[in-house]
Amino acid sequence: MITKKDIMEISSLSKLYLSENEINTAINDISSMVKFVSQVNSVDASFEPLESINEVTNSFRDDKIVNSFPREEVLENAQGGKEGFFCVEKAR
Repeated sequence: MITKKDIMEISSLSKLYLSENEINTAINDISSMVKFVSQVNSVDASFEPLESINEVTNSFRDDKIVNSFPREEVLENAQGGKEGFFCVEKAR
């Protein structure tokens, strides 16, 4: 249970100056939070973490080195190819 002394210490450490009404509100709010956390801690969580809601397996393929098109042939279709690279307008 959270006490007035606990709230006063927390407010002092955080350099908060609370009125009597704010202290009572803080006691109720923090007590509710602690109660909720204890309820969450009481849940049986002894199951394996879920990776996906669907039973999906990875369909990765092996990396294979294959021949590509010659650079000159690819750059023939590019607008503004320069020094063997694609040239594009600056993003704004």
